[in-house]
Amino acid sequence: MTSNLLRNPIYLAVGAIGALILMSMSVNVVPETQQAIISSYGKVDRIVNPYEPGEEFGRTRAGLTFRIPFVEQIQMIDKRVLSVQMEQQEVLSTDQLRLQVDAFARFRITKPAKMYRTIRTEDRLRDQLRTILGSSLRNELGKRTFAALLSAERGEVMENIQTALNREARKYGAEVIDVRIKRADLPAATLQSAYNRMRSARNQEAIAIDAEGQKEAQIIRADAEAEAARIYAISYGKDPAFYDFYRAMQSYRQTFQNGEGASNIILSPQNAYLEKFRKGI
Repeated sequence: MTSNLLRNPIYLAVGAIGALILMSMSVNVVPETQQAIISSYGKVDRIVNPYEPGEEFGRTRAGLTFRIPFVEQIQMIDKRVLSVQMEQQEVLSTDQLRLQVDAFARFRITKPAKMYRTIRTEDRLRDQLRTILGSSLRNELGKRTFAALLSAERGEVMENIQTALNREARKYGAEVIDVRIKRADLPAATLQSAYNRMRSARNQEAIAIDAEGQKEAQIIRADAEAEAARIYAISYGKDPAFYDFYRAMQSYRQTFQNGEGASNIILSPQNAYLEKFRKGI
């Protein structure tokens, strides 16, 4: 009977398909960028191509791996540097300013077996780190003023947040490589209010400067007029006749100057205003 089954092409085809299915379930390819967790009944049996510090690309233990179908499961974990984005949060600084803060962290899974036992998946790990990042950021920024985030102290703030986040990440088999604050701004309403205060202060300063300038201009003008009057008085005292003649010439120039739109003046030759003209004739 067995020989008859082997001679039947249908049975042979079914057997071949079954063998291919079992082989596909038994053989897996682990890429260079992944580390595979082989587990059975919820327990980690082995790690294929685990992360090693300083390893060179192309010289890892990636490639084919085998597992027992239906008994062992395989889960791929990324070996590369991953990132977690924190949603924008409102943080209260020590100077009672409400800041809108965006931040992100970069991390790597260095102990996949520990990660699997504690939190199971990358997505859960990322959510957990996002929560811890937000908490660490609020705790650290709550100790600082807004001005501190605009100075060199900002680097110290990020280092402290990274240290606190890394302390928690190690519990899940991960290592935090970097933390960065992308933006720490005042809310739009607060910015507008601050802008209005700055504009009002600058306007008041401009008014004060203009008033001071007007005062100094009046003092300078008064001093100049007093000096001119003094010079005129000295000149008049030295030669009164010449001073009268000079003032008369200035008056004639202003009165009789020619030009477009100039007015015509009709005076009697005996008019006292024309005294200098009569003497010259």
